[in-house]
Amino acid sequence: MLVTTRTIGGMQWSVSSLSKRRLLSCSSSAAVKSRKLILYSKPGCCLCDGLKEKLSAAFSLSSPTDPLHEVDLQIRDITTNPDWERAYQYEIPVLAKLLTDGTEETLPRLSPRLGVEVIRQKLVDAFRL
Repeated sequence: MLVTTRTIGGMQWSVSSLSKRRLLSCSSSAAVKSRKLILYSKPGCCLCDGLKEKLSAAFSLSSPTDPLHEVDLQIRDITTNPDWERAYQYEIPVLAKLLTDGTEETLPRLSPRLGVEVIRQKLVDAFRL
């Protein structure tokens, strides 16, 4: 397995590759985070790419006291898992919050027209519940 780490805009991005399958993850620090946000995406999806950019900007705005500072963003390529592809092929980009029991809660769809600050506030609200 090959793992590559890059820092872009203050965010650490890791790419793990195992026999042509990729798992991209992003976190604002190397420490393990207690909360997880999952973005289901796929290559060539312009809506997904736009949301990734806005999420990156939203996370870069978070301060150490901000609830988003403790959130680990994991980007999942649906083409690497048949279950994800069946579930999300017509819905991506999809954001889900990983709950403490290991299940996922799908978050309301974010409009591509929303600004970074609005997206940041919606995520803060989602993790306060």
